[in-house]
Amino acid sequence: MSIRLRLMTIEDIPEAMRLKDIAGWNQTSVDWERFISASPDGCFAAEHQGRVIGTSTTIVYEGRFAWIGMVIVDLQYRGRGIGTALLERAISYLDSRNVPCMKLDATPQGKPLYEKFGFVSEYEIERWRLKRQAGEKIQQNGPVEIQDVLRLDREIFGADRSGLLGSLTEKAPDLTLVARQNGCVAGYTFGRRGSLADHLGPWMANNWDVAASLLDEFLHRSERETVFVDCVRDNSWAVPLVKALGFEFSRPLTRMFRGKNEHAGRPELLCAVLGPEFG
Repeated sequence: MSIRLRLMTIEDIPEAMRLKDIAGWNQTSVDWERFISASPDGCFAAEHQGRVIGTSTTIVYEGRFAWIGMVIVDLQYRGRGIGTALLERAISYLDSRNVPCMKLDATPQGKPLYEKFGFVSEYEIERWRLKRQAGEKIQQNGPVEIQDVLRLDREIFGADRSGLLGSLTEKAPDLTLVARQNGCVAGYTFGRRGSLADHLGPWMANNWDVAASLLDEFLHRSERETVFVDCVRDNSWAVPLVKALGFEFSRPLTRMFRGKNEHAGRPELLCAVLGPEFG
């Protein structure tokens, strides 16, 4: 079978959406645009007879580390090494750019493959899902000042991702929340309206009360029946808070890295990550 690996383009997004729908993932066409905009030379498609049958994406954050995501293969073509080839292409591209560290979030099924490529575990993540009756859409507030949030997020995440977080705020301003105490940022949330659910993340707080108030307000502003959140398992507040509000455990993930993890950030302050596709 002849498979061609090539750069992914904006024109491939409809086919990419077909693949992620088959996989049951939550991304939208806007998310695919974010990948390609952030890394026009680092997103890849596997093509067979003119049809996209697999993808992989990369985003380089400030030259400090890169993120690998959206490694998907059409169900009909799995088990033929296509996913491995797409991962290899992403790694080769990042190596060519001398990126010192690569990161990804692995499912239990994918973890052994990533270990073969030299990825090691950093910490554990758990996806939790809330199913509820849809709420009423609330009136959106005005723009939220987030410059101090972006500076803090760089310290916590380990690299600047202000362009990505700014895009989230532009598309869902009502899901960007900031808690301040004594003039300083004590916590924040961002959110995305996915194809299946609203996705909470990143969610940061420096104490239980702030974490709880941000979660409550996010759920008040989200009118969707389903909400996803990818909690850092070792965080003292996140899992107990979501469980108390009716979230149910969905699946485990392992944050992994390859290379020198010299900009690990401060994950102990994260209640939840942005998501497996972005970091």
